Amino acid sequence: MAKVVSVSKSEKHTFSKSTVNSIMLIEGEGVEGDAHRGKTVKHRSRVKADPTQPNLRQVHLIHQELFDELKDKGFEVGPSELGENITTRGIDLLSLPKGTLLRFPQGAEILITGLRNPCPQIEAFQKGLLSQVLDRDSSGNVVRKAGVMGIITAGGLVNPDDHIEIILPDEPFEKLERV
Repeated sequence: MAKVVSVSKSEKHTFSKSTVNSIMLIEGEGVEGDAHRGKTVKHRSRVKADPTQPNLRQVHLIHQELFDELKDKGFEVGPSELGENITTRGIDLLSLPKGTLLRFPQGAEILITGLRNPCPQIEAFQKGLLSQVLDRDSSGNVVRKAGVMGIITAGGLVNPDDHIEIILPDEPFEKLERV
């Protein structure tokens, strides 16, 4: 069953966020009280390139299964530490098609826009970690494991232990790319 493990936010542009009891998703903007909230880009590198770009990264989700995999490889990483707002369990986030809708019990909805591109800050967080969240498939294609990004299509509270309903877009499915 797809569910929320943890929720987090940070009012400042910090790498890790603080775990909280709940987050409020604001339609078209992001997480209330989070530095990445806004209709236009808030990630500093993207603001520098073009501050008028739409914010396709209003919310960041990572699957708990990644942390389990990293633990098996000797890394200690937990919810909120890689900067995600929502940690999930029971969803293969990375294989969802672009445009998948995630719906939460109190009405909040997230439209998946793409993959998070792992950045060098991950290596600064723990040496050797960047190479673990960037991989290659059997064809040599880069696999980005550091979660997915989305936009808020309906506001509402999200809490740990919330069930997540997964609504796939119409076919043909479009593969997630980095955003």
